[in-house]
Amino acid sequence: MNKTTLPQLDLSAFHAGGEQRAAFLRELKTAAREVGFFYLKGHGVSDSLQQQVLDISRQFFALPAAAKQRVAMVNSPHFRGYTRAGGELTLGQADWREQFDVMRETPLRKLHYGEQPWLRLHGPNQWPAELPQMRDIILRWQDSLTEVTTTLLRAFAIALEQADDVFDHTIADGPFQHLKLIRYPGRDHTDSEQGVGAHKDAGYLTLVLQGDQPGLEVLLGDEWVLATPVEGTFVVNIGELLELASNGYLKATLHRVVTPPAGVDRLSSAFFMAAQLDANVPLLTLPAHLAAEARGPASDPHNPLFYQVGRNVLKGRLRSHVDVANAHYGELEPAL
Repeated sequence: MNKTTLPQLDLSAFHAGGEQRAAFLRELKTAAREVGFFYLKGHGVSDSLQQQVLDISRQFFALPAAAKQRVAMVNSPHFRGYTRAGGELTLGQADWREQFDVMRETPLRKLHYGEQPWLRLHGPNQWPAELPQMRDIILRWQDSLTEVTTTLLRAFAIALEQADDVFDHTIADGPFQHLKLIRYPGRDHTDSEQGVGAHKDAGYLTLVLQGDQPGLEVLLGDEWVLATPVEGTFVVNIGELLELASNGYLKATLHRVVTPPAGVDRLSSAFFMAAQLDANVPLLTLPAHLAAEARGPASDPHNPLFYQVGRNVLKGRLRSHVDVANAHYGELEPAL
């Protein structure tokens, strides 16, 4: 595989069955093992819906600051809503992006849960009154991407020579959904180029819809490689849960976003799919020929990432959104 570019896969080949499916699974296993990132076409999500998402994102970020602040994330104990540029941290450093976070729409619950503080992540989203069409577009988008990721998760199970339903119990009540609409404002690179700092994603899989402007970079070996936008594709990357479940056979790869230059904006939408918050993620028993190639180190089945998915998701949100943590979770932090 050419290490200077990301591979491109066609999900329609998986649905086609037969030799086309077999070839897709071989490509999927190679891409996920050697790179951890790939472009995905043939995913079945309409061009019109993709364009609607970019359009509504552009309209939202163009709203007056006061309108965006009315749906600020700090208002939500469920970590939903708007965050200004510099308001989220990666590895303790401010990310230069403004964003709007959405998760699964669920009823409001009481706010005190003892040993299950992560249940507070369940709840309603915030929506700007100025854009009444936004809720329908974004929830349809989130449902479409959930379907793509659940198909990919099943494909990974088959590629690893597991039962195709080996992960089903971890998403039986619906996977954990986390969607971001993101705008990276351009700026002179005098202080920092960090749009988003280098990191790995924590869940199973991430799908990214990029606009026209590049900025996403993937660390391959010791080289940062630009994931140039490719029309009609999503960028897919492996999360740490899938890496751990496969004992390192599949690769979660460091990536970052570089701020565009002054006068240029970058739009994208990132969808993070993980196990449901009360799930136990299996440590897969790979066949000998695959186990011999697993990069490890061996994942401990008692690792809290497996049996405390919700707690680990909550910890990540508290670290990245200190204002929400201070507003809604101060009494819980010592227990986490």
